[in-house]
Amino acid sequence: MVTVIGGGLAGCEAAWQLASRGVQVRLFEMKPAVFSAAHHLPGLSELVCSNSLRGDSLENAVGLLKEELRRLGSLFMEAAEATKVPAGGALAVDRGLFSDYVTARIESHPLIEVVRGEVTQIPADGIVVIASGPLTSGPLAAEIGKLVGEYLYFYDAIAPIVAADSIDCSKAFRASRYGKGEGDDYLNCPLDEEQYHAFVTELLNAEKVEPKSFEKVVHFEGCMPIEEMASRGPETLRFGPMKPVGLVDPRVGVEPHAVIQLRQENREATMYNLVGFQTKLTWPEQKRIFRMIPGLEQAEFVRLGSMHRNTFINAPRLLDATCQLKSDPRILFAGQITGVEGYVESASSGFLAGVNAARLAKGEPLTVPPPETAIGALAAHITNTGAAHFQPMNVNYGLFPALPGRVKKKEKRGILAQRGLLALEQWQLKL
Repeated sequence: MVTVIGGGLAGCEAAWQLASRGVQVRLFEMKPAVFSAAHHLPGLSELVCSNSLRGDSLENAVGLLKEELRRLGSLFMEAAEATKVPAGGALAVDRGLFSDYVTARIESHPLIEVVRGEVTQIPADGIVVIASGPLTSGPLAAEIGKLVGEYLYFYDAIAPIVAADSIDCSKAFRASRYGKGEGDDYLNCPLDEEQYHAFVTELLNAEKVEPKSFEKVVHFEGCMPIEEMASRGPETLRFGPMKPVGLVDPRVGVEPHAVIQLRQENREATMYNLVGFQTKLTWPEQKRIFRMIPGLEQAEFVRLGSMHRNTFINAPRLLDATCQLKSDPRILFAGQITGVEGYVESASSGFLAGVNAARLAKGEPLTVPPPETAIGALAAHITNTGAAHFQPMNVNYGLFPALPGRVKKKEKRGILAQRGLLALEQWQLKL
């Protein structure tokens, strides 16, 4: 019996891989007895910040990582394909249906026992996978602290969601950037130059939720609050989440000065997420300022944005490439607590921890994926990068081993992807 602590993306993926290899699993999940500051659904594998799993093209490293997980038999990818919603060139899911799908699959597996309740102590014997996530509860965090010493942390921000029927579609237009996907997967709220600068001014002057006096704010670059980006310069947002490139307003035939994209949040298309609008504004300020956006003047906010502290361990100092704790190899860590950032990355980490926990339980040699693969490049990064300046990381092609010789820039990513899939195929033969 292997114990898995945490029923999020990494924990469920680890449990699924263990059970798929004939190993009995006891999966602990504290919900619904205890909820973190960011979780609201009672089911397993709740997606918190967004419903987007990001780009699906192999031109992006996260697209390659998703393809690798598909080929490896990932429960995460199975659930994503079963619950996806339109999102242009990205893969997005209905968050409620996604959680329901994973919960049903996990709870119906004969080798997985789901135990609901908060874990306050790490088992003293047996194989344990700790996948408690970046919002690990206080008692368990204290226990992990005894194992690993001081934690690292950063602040993560969540974007608001609005009700679809409160959006004024006489001002918003449907289109995907460069016509990707079905060509009309997003709602776009256009701003002219005057509206844009007025919006930025209000963002900069708005009241924000301040951290506690003893906390130093460390933002993760891939999930930067919208007002934090605005503070970097008046044009920053136009080259970031509000960029108009590739979006033509059909009513006037030109690109807007700036645009806010709204992405479908659920399959019924009753809710839309403000893409890239993570925020730490106070809730009254969010309502006031975001209703300045053309088309959102009467917006009903189904969820307002928020910010929470995410905790992670210093993986390069503490973990082997097999996900094992160097000081106690019977314990493996998986998911965002290891310093991987993103839903897909978390599932990837859970996959590797689950595979190796199963091999450990069966007395088989543990495995490390080739660094040419996306799953291997990410695992190598979090265990081999400099411990002194370690920060959470999304998968990206900059983590991959360099290609031999000179390669044309426009061909590089495609070659890296094909090399990765070939390496994955060879690694799979050994699993």
